Amino acid sequence: MYDLTVREQALRLLASGLSISEASRQTGVSRAAIREWRDRPAHDSPMTGTCPRCAAAPHLPAPTGDYAYLLGLYLGDGCISWVGDRAKRVWSLRIMCADSWPGLVRECVEALRAIRPTNKVRVLRRQGCSEVNSYSKHWPHLFPQHGPGKKHDREITLLSWQREIVATHPGRFVRGLMHSDGYRGVNRVRRDLPSGVRWYEYPRYLFKNESADILALCGEALDLLGVAWRYNKRNELSVARREAVELLDRHVGPKY
Repeated sequence: MYDLTVREQALRLLASGLSISEASRQTGVSRAAIREWRDRPAHDSPMTGTCPRCAAAPHLPAPTGDYAYLLGLYLGDGCISWVGDRAKRVWSLRIMCADSWPGLVRECVEALRAIRPTNKVRVLRRQGCSEVNSYSKHWPHLFPQHGPGKKHDREITLLSWQREIVATHPGRFVRGLMHSDGYRGVNRVRRDLPSGVRWYEYPRYLFKNESADILALCGEALDLLGVAWRYNKRNELSVARREAVELLDRHVGPKY
């Protein structure tokens, strides 16, 4: 099975006046396949539809705000894996969402539909959570951080076009991260004073991830927002200053 970009290249060669044999020689595709493509043009479908990253002229996936949010969800609680038999394999993007937050599931579904509008999006019940997934041959093009093994066991870096999107929508990116591996709650601190024990309460955000690279990406996006943060633990960062929490509330807020 040939990639969509190979099909498009072969058809462009035919359109320029080359013969099927010459197009076959230049692309390495069999003449039978090129003849089939010429005589039976493929319709756009969820599996072979156009992809902004592997198109002849690559461009940013739109809407970019939804992509930034989906990227945050993927880095936190998402994975990409093969499905189907070898002859009909496609990629499945799966994002796990806690059932405690039905609004999170809805927002994840909306972002997936916005990025790949011709793809079906499914919500599958799992124990204690819901799996939101969608099939496409192009998920590795859109999320090149995909690779074998767990994310914290390999390097996670954003490509230049992804950094451009995050720089434009840092709030949406942080929202996706916080909705996956983040938490907004109330911290209670005990103080033993001469007058007796006193308790102080204040809201804070925590983002926990075993990948130092993903933690750093979260910190960089918070810097773009002007939100003060610090490492709370080796695998956790905290936003606790009152003005920082108030600022982050404009982009994230409590899960719902």
